[in-house]
Amino acid sequence: MDVQWRKSSYSGGDGGDCVELARLAEGIGIRDSKNREHGHLTIPFPEFATLLSRLKQLSPAV
Repeated sequence: MDVQWRKSSYSGGDGGDCVELARLAEGIGIRDSKNREHGHLTIPFPEFATLLSRLKQLSPAV
């Protein structure tokens, strides 16, 4: 499986603090874009959907 990692659309091009996400067979992979060699965290799909929902509730309307 060829994994395609994506940076957030909110990430700047200056190499600042960024996370990358990828769709994996077992869930969503999350890693630090500056420390890719340190591996990634995998969150199962249902838990990732819950995480996104809760983050949206916490964030102010833009």
